[in-house]
Amino acid sequence: MEKFKKSWEFHGRTLTVENGEIAKQAGGSVVVRYDDTVVLSVATASNQAKDTDFFPLTVLYNEKMYAAGKIPGGFLRREGRPTEHATLTARLIDRPIRPLFAEGFRNEVQVVNTVMSCDPDASSEMTALFGSSLALCVSNIPFNGPVAGVVVAKVDDEYVINPSVEQAERAVLSLTVAGTKQAINMVEAGAKEVSEEEMLTALQIGHDAIKELCAIEEEVIAECAKEKMEVVLYEIDPSIKAYVDEHAADEIRKAVSIKGKLESYGRIEELKNQMVEEIGAMEYEDEAAQIKAQKQAAEYCVEVEAAEIRRLISEDKVRPDGRKLDELRPLNSQVDLLPRVHGSAMFTRGETQVISVTTLGPLSDAQLVEDLTTVTEKRFMHQYNFPPFSVGEVGRMGTPGRREIGHGALGERALLQVLPSVEEFPYTIRTVAEVCESNGSSSQASICAGTMSLMAAGVPIKRMVAGVAMGLITVGDTYSILTDIQGAEDHYGDMDFKVAGTREGITALQMDIKVTGISMDILREALAQAHKGRMQILDNMEATISEPRKELSKWAPKFSTFTIPTDKIRIVIGKGGETIDKIIAECDNVKIDIDDNGKVVLYHTSQEVLDKTRKMIEDLIREAKVGEEYDAVVSEVRDSFAFVTLFGSTDGLLHVSQLKWERVDDIKKELHVGDTVHVKVINIDESGKIKVSAKECLEKPEGYVEPQKPSRPHKGERRSFKPQNEANVEKRVFKKKEETAE
Repeated sequence: MEKFKKSWEFHGRTLTVENGEIAKQAGGSVVVRYDDTVVLSVATASNQAKDTDFFPLTVLYNEKMYAAGKIPGGFLRREGRPTEHATLTARLIDRPIRPLFAEGFRNEVQVVNTVMSCDPDASSEMTALFGSSLALCVSNIPFNGPVAGVVVAKVDDEYVINPSVEQAERAVLSLTVAGTKQAINMVEAGAKEVSEEEMLTALQIGHDAIKELCAIEEEVIAECAKEKMEVVLYEIDPSIKAYVDEHAADEIRKAVSIKGKLESYGRIEELKNQMVEEIGAMEYEDEAAQIKAQKQAAEYCVEVEAAEIRRLISEDKVRPDGRKLDELRPLNSQVDLLPRVHGSAMFTRGETQVISVTTLGPLSDAQLVEDLTTVTEKRFMHQYNFPPFSVGEVGRMGTPGRREIGHGALGERALLQVLPSVEEFPYTIRTVAEVCESNGSSSQASICAGTMSLMAAGVPIKRMVAGVAMGLITVGDTYSILTDIQGAEDHYGDMDFKVAGTREGITALQMDIKVTGISMDILREALAQAHKGRMQILDNMEATISEPRKELSKWAPKFSTFTIPTDKIRIVIGKGGETIDKIIAECDNVKIDIDDNGKVVLYHTSQEVLDKTRKMIEDLIREAKVGEEYDAVVSEVRDSFAFVTLFGSTDGLLHVSQLKWERVDDIKKELHVGDTVHVKVINIDESGKIKVSAKECLEKPEGYVEPQKPSRPHKGERRSFKPQNEANVEKRVFKKKEETAE
């Protein structure tokens, strides 16, 4: 095979595709260079179909830390399990390519993307999506591509394709859209309350760019594509279909319209088991044939159920639970379920129920991030848990799977847009969504519950956010758009279109479809219908809690923030952290965060502790100034002077001559350790030593005459010496105090 290499200009960046030199034993492989980003994408399929009732497609996005010039952290210093970003990117690639395989294709397919060089300004995620499609198209795997994707950002009222990091930070809208030349089939977006029209404009601009990429792929395919492998598509035996149609289909159709989810599912499961048992009792060549027939009987019962749901909606315009197409299920909102947490709320929509809990922590609790993005830490985390009991099942419980990570990321993106800045609210914020019951739209219910728990916790969010999931049933040229889809409508429908936002606009959007694509007209109608549903949900939520609490829970850490000079940070920290550790110990384990700019944030549940800690830190870095007055505490008394503590560990020297306007013969009779004396700073020498006066704070007596200093002896006269020079004594005492402090 000859090496293929060609470059194109794509919206200000160079896109290069190479084929025929690297990973030649894979079913299909390409190296895609997008400026300095380099991704190796390969696609391989098994020769035999697997005996499964689903298409076994696996998409991987491997982040190699060397791609960004980094060495992985941890003990092993090598890449471990996929990061959250890698998992979300793999899902992002899987969603647009999965619908483009033929129905009944059961050969296992694995698509692997390895990021080998990463330019932050040239999206490695979109490069990998482009490479995945191209690797499948040039391979021997049957695939109805090409497909491509781009990121559309709205920056300074202009729409930018695949923005740089700097542009993305300033964007009010970030939309990832994928599709074919004919239609869009995947959308993922986060936005700062943009309108439906702005979103539609971005979708159209994104699709125009996708068409350009698909045209590039077609050029490569024409030069490099292999002959496609022959596959046998999976089909159910017609005789089994006939038996089920005759003995159970009508009853299954009736069971679909039972309103209760568990009752409906239970009756359908009963009929399905009956068909499996009856068909299994027939004669077969061997046990394998019997098992296959029973499996197909169960599958066809599901097909009958799906067909009835689709018929009811498309023809009768009636949903399985009796609702109108644009009707929401019954809503219920509650707050303050849990007494000791910082904020809690529960949102119920029909048979979907989510409890959300908000926890506030210091900024040092932010999540550290190690991946190929420029993000190094996350101050806000929204996490989603979906236990099997929420759908009445028994199953594995452990670390979150791809679905839980994806739903958590969607909710996080929706809520992030309305959070206060770190300057307004210097906390790390974590919301956890516990799905207690599910019959569709649990990810959107987690957004509704999360909003209310944030408000209950006193987080000053800008506006309330609600989410609703839209569905689609297409039959021929007709279609029906559904508001607030339940589980069966999602499972057997053609679209899952989630829209979250405030009364002002959209904050997050996600769309997955099972058909090859949908038109802009359908998207426009779905967004309008979603807007109506969102307003109804917000009405219900606002009736429960209309604005963020003015005060935090008594169990939440309060904060105090102030700034110190950067050259004083080391004083507060102390040698080996000794000083700050002492402050923490004396102040009931207060939490202290100090950044490189000198910003100090204190956290504790007690305001008194915060005030005490702040005073200790301010006293540490405080500098006395000439003319300032203090109520000083006597710490040591000598023959002719005393040391007084002005604040913190700052001492001043009070000479006997500065105690009163009249002469004082014995300072020890006037001052004792622990006494408080009001003093004024009269001098600070070059070494920082402070001299104070008490008499300067007193009214000067009338007719007071300053005593004359003794004259210096003339040359040749005998000079008398004191046993100790006062200045030397002062120096030695100051030095001793400094050594003790150190």
